[in-house]
Amino acid sequence: MSRVLLRLLRRVVLAPLTVVLVVALLATLPLWLLVAAALSPVVPGHWRALRLLWVVVVYLVAEVLMLLILFGWWLASGFGLRVRTPYWERLHYDLVQGVMWVFFREAQRVLRLSIATDGPDPDAHPGKPLVVACRHAGPGDSFTLVHALMHWYSREPRVVLKSTLAWDPAIDVLLNRVPARFISTNPGPGADLETLIHDLAVGLDEDDAFVIFPEGGNFTAQRRERAIARLHRLGLETMARRAERMTHVLPPRPGGLLAALDAAPEADVVLVAHTGLDHLVSVRDLWRALPMDKRITMRWWQVPAEEIPTGREERIDWLFDWWERIDHWVNENRPEEIPRGGSRR
Repeated sequence: MSRVLLRLLRRVVLAPLTVVLVVALLATLPLWLLVAAALSPVVPGHWRALRLLWVVVVYLVAEVLMLLILFGWWLASGFGLRVRTPYWERLHYDLVQGVMWVFFREAQRVLRLSIATDGPDPDAHPGKPLVVACRHAGPGDSFTLVHALMHWYSREPRVVLKSTLAWDPAIDVLLNRVPARFISTNPGPGADLETLIHDLAVGLDEDDAFVIFPEGGNFTAQRRERAIARLHRLGLETMARRAERMTHVLPPRPGGLLAALDAAPEADVVLVAHTGLDHLVSVRDLWRALPMDKRITMRWWQVPAEEIPTGREERIDWLFDWWERIDHWVNENRPEEIPRGGSRR
């Protein structure tokens, strides 16, 4: 099925269906709350089913509100003719920031999550565009990173993300109106991901942050083994040996980051590591962890543009050096429980 037909399916069928289903959910919400409350004492955990239901309801309501607002803006912008102008782009970023603030506030309260940052301020060099390369592990780390960049540092992120996320109706509509790219981690023949990434990174200004996850997917032990085997198959023995020494991260795929650096040579690079939820891999892990009672720690390192190597091979070595440093940091910073009744940041 072509991309045009898939987009039509998501916009004409999936988005309206989502609105209908959420309206039905809200109409029957008292019943769902009673069921979840009845199950919670039975299921081991502290009101686990009720907490999960509430987070899902908040997310789905936010989804529908965004879809309705986005449809209204499409009409107001001349049936989409002006929707990609700077004025409307700023409105879309404001909408994302507001919705994510509400959702994260509820998630932190209901799931007992705390987010702490460590390291220099990512705006240590104000007025500079940023290329942000983040470790990818655990549920929701991309949302957490974007939330941090927008809410704490007033940055407008340009995001590279998996094409499967386009099946979320609000994400699909929104990210096709702001600078972003949906890509496949295993593209077919002829796909030129580096060109797509390069084009997205062109023209970064002082309040932009280009966000990329060089590993290409969430860390799991199986993916790490497959990534190392792939490096061996390609004859990249030095990179494979370095990857074997890293036990908490996947070996980075440098092509996308290098394309972004070529497009924005004036940008500082921010490296981001995090720990707290990275051990939650499966749906069963997530269920057993509720309520999570965890502190997510995000570690930031900022590298000025003038300190970044210019040659391709030197940049690949530089990236692997940083990923080895991130691997060491993750090993030294394990998930932290939030004490019952303790303070949250």
